[in-house]
Order: sequence, then structure tokens, then C-alpha cells
Amino acid sequence: MLQNKVILGSEEWCSFPELGIPTIKARVDSGAKTSAMHALNIAPFIKNDANWVKFDINPIQNNIKTIIHCEAPLVDKRIVKSSSGFREHRYVIQTSLKIGDTKWPIEMTLTNRDSMGFRMLLGREAMSGRVLVDPEQKYLLGQPTPESLKELYQNSEKASSGLRIGLLASNPELYSNKRIMEAGEMRGHEMHFLNIKECYMKLDAKTPEIHYRGGKILNQFDAIIPRIRPSITFYGCALTRQFEALKVFCLNSATAITQSRDKLYSLQLLLNSGIDIPTTGFANSPLDTDNLIKMVGGSPLIVKLLEGTQGKGVVLAETKKAAESVINAFKSLNANILVQEFIKEANGKDIRCFVIDGKVVAAIQREAMPGEFRANIHLGGTASVIKVTAEEKKIAIKAAKAMDLKVAGVDIIRSSKGPLLLEVNSSPGLEGIEGATNKDVAGEMIRAIEKNFKL
Repeated sequence: MLQNKVILGSEEWCSFPELGIPTIKARVDSGAKTSAMHALNIAPFIKNDANWVKFDINPIQNNIKTIIHCEAPLVDKRIVKSSSGFREHRYVIQTSLKIGDTKWPIEMTLTNRDSMGFRMLLGREAMSGRVLVDPEQKYLLGQPTPESLKELYQNSEKASSGLRIGLLASNPELYSNKRIMEAGEMRGHEMHFLNIKECYMKLDAKTPEIHYRGGKILNQFDAIIPRIRPSITFYGCALTRQFEALKVFCLNSATAITQSRDKLYSLQLLLNSGIDIPTTGFANSPLDTDNLIKMVGGSPLIVKLLEGTQGKGVVLAETKKAAESVINAFKSLNANILVQEFIKEANGKDIRCFVIDGKVVAAIQREAMPGEFRANIHLGGTASVIKVTAEEKKIAIKAAKAMDLKVAGVDIIRSSKGPLLLEVNSSPGLEGIEGATNKDVAGEMIRAIEKNFKL
């Protein structure tokens, strides 16, 4: 039987004739049970009364201009826990795999593998009975040259549609920023990463300008995507206002970002729009602590720093004495705090709705680690797909509109009184929601810009 098996190295090139993929590099991994392929824009549909799924793939690593549009029979939809701990629903397809001169049918899941080293993972279920692996070897069945790759994919290059888009942020290596850059380039736009700290501006009535370190003038941008971390809100919003003065379209305005960062003001705006929130108290003097605690229904209660972010500066006080101690400690440091009722029935879960241009494009449920009440992904919370109700969608859209945000992460908690709004984030992270839902949220952000230019 050994002579009938294909011998593979730890990395090999293979093809998928039925998907129209002439060659793709795969990681051969007998430690992984299932096979997985990189996929974007995944969408199920009906074909000849059968379930199918269509998706896009960039088959060449580090080349997001080359794209193949694929469709395949849908076999299943399974919950898979990724190596980073995210639970995600993955579509499972069946298609033919060709390695060397051998071809056989395999099942594989579809997922966004942008952060992985390979577009394709070949697992042991697909290799069972057919393959032997020599982990010390690579490309035992040969590999294409750059020239042959270019020839194979010559008809797959996407034409440029020509918008010049700047991503105004701090860290080019952050998952969210990388995905936005890739999504823009994939849709044919000229993308530029603009480090906030390396920008400076000239205030002038006749010739206002924004300069970049080294003296380069940042002009002729069509659009800017501000992704401003809380620690540099003031300067980041000043730059965004300057771009707005230059008549550059900004996906979120400086005014909207500024008011979203003020927790107290943002809650007042939301209440003015008729959106329910947990009962919240705010006071200036420690002398009012006792009444403040009673105002929100007593302990347990939540104490929040107005300047906190990603769950930092949020404390659960389980007793009245603990609440008094925490509130007075913050007050002694001249910190501004909110006191909020604790929604016990939520069980450490909340819902993140991602709103873009007045639509909920994706939603996840975030669940806190055992012993933790904050569900933030940055604090070890896990994300899973959830079906949000029509009322929850309505609240999320209404909240983004009240804050005048074109892109917003809206956090909602389910209580015995119904859904309550917790917070609206003007620079929501993409990793948790894209990983759990398999949706191209970054691409939706680029589409919102295209819509503004009527592309």
C-alpha cells in the first residue's frame, strides 16, 4: 500500500480545478484534523434546489490584488474554535483537490486566514489513506516560479478604481489596521497608512496644509479613515478636523469622535434620542456618595472612569462599603467617574453590533472569562455569532445616528427590562467580529466610502 501513497513535504503546491484555482501553496499539517481555505465575502445561496456557497480568495500570499471568485456545494456549517480562542461558524464545502498527478474529493472549511502564513491548510482527514508526510522536506512535487504564477493568474488582476484613501492611526501592525489597508487595496484603491504622531499641520486661511514627517505635504486625498486611540484623541481629532477643512471625506467626523469619547456627554446624547441605558449617576463631591449609590439601586454596582477604554477603569463593587471605598478613592485622585447599576442577569455577556452607514453589518456576543464581569475581547472575553433581535438592531442604528457616527461599535446588554445600551465606540476593533462571523467588515467600511463617491 505504501507505494500507492503520495509523499508530501511540510509545504506543497496544489490546485482546485472545480474552484478555478490553478495553484495555491498549502501547509501540510497532520496535527490539524480538518482542512481550511482562506475566503472572503462568503455568502450561501441556492443553486438547482441545493445549498451552495460563493466566496472570494486571494490565492497568492501577500498579494491582495489577485482575486478568484469561487462557488462550491455547501456540505455543513460547524462551530470551530480557532487557535486564538475565537469560536466561529464556518461553512464546509466539498471539492476536488489535485496534488501532482493525483486528484481526490476533500471537505474543507472556509475562513479568513489573512493573519496566517498560508492560504491553505491541508489536514489529516483529507490525507487519510492517501498521503505520507515527510516533515523535513518541502515542495517534493515541485513549485511554480514567480513568472509562471503571474501567467497562471494573469486574468485575475483587479483593475484599480482609483480612490486615494488614508488610514489615520497609530499602529500599522494592528489587525484592524492591516485588514482595512488590505480591504481597500483589494477593491483597487490607493491606500496610505498615516501615523498620527508623524503628522503636523499648517493653520492658514488661504493655504491650510497637513505635513508628514520629512516635509511631505499630504494633499489630494479623497478620503480619510480615522482610527484614533483614546490616549491621543485630542491630537487625532485636530488632524481629522484639518482634513475636513481641506474638503476630504472623513469616514467618522472629528466632532462625532470627540463626543463619543466623552462617556457622560455620549450617554446624555443617547438619552435625548430615547435610548434606554442602565441607571447611571454622576456627582462631583464625595459628600454625595451615599445618595449616588442609592440612586442606582444600591450594590452591587459598576464604577467607571470617564477616561477608561476597553474595559480598563471599570470596577464592580459588590457591597455598599466596597462601593464607597472605590468611589472615594477615585474622587481623592480628582478622577471623573460614573456610577451605574449592575445588570446581574446578563451573566457577563454583552452584544457588540457593528454599524456602518446606518446598517448593522455584523454582530457578536462577547462573554467574559470565568470570574470576570467585563466581556471585552482585550480582557480575555470570547466572541461567538449571535442573532440580534429587530429591537436590538434598531437601538444600534439609532445610537450610531445619535452620535453622528458612520462607523460604530455599539455595545448592548440584555436585561430583565429589555435591551440596554452600554457604550458606543468610534474605533471598534475588527479582529473579534471578523474572526467570529467570517464577514468582511473592513470591506464594508471601504464600500461606505465608495458609496459617498457614488462608485
